[in-house]
Amino acid sequence: PEAVGTLRAVRREAASGALVAVSGADPLNLVGIIVPGDALPALAGNRVLYRDGVAVAVREGNQFRPLVETGAAEANVLETALVRQRVAPLVRAYLGKR
Repeated sequence: PEAVGTLRAVRREAASGALVAVSGADPLNLVGIIVPGDALPALAGNRVLYRDGVAVAVREGNQFRPLVETGAAEANVLETALVRQRVAPLVRAYLGKR
C-alpha cells in the first residue's frame, strides 16, 4: 500500500527518456502478460528494456527484439542498453551486506 503513492507520483513526472533494463525473472517482466506481444520467459538471462515505463525492447538469449518501431541508430542504442553491465564495486559491496 505504501508504494501506491510513490508510483502515482512517478506517473505524474515528465517523461525523461531514461532507459531501465530488468531481468526477465524480475516481477516487472510484464511482456506478454499485460504488455501486448509474445511472452518473454522468466529467465535470469533474458532482459526487458523500459523507457519511461513502456517496454521498448527485449533480449531473449542472444536475440534482440524491439517492441516499438525504431530506426537503425535507435535500435543500436536499445540493444546496447540491454547488454548486462558489471555491477560497480560499491554497489556489489552494498548488495552483499543485505
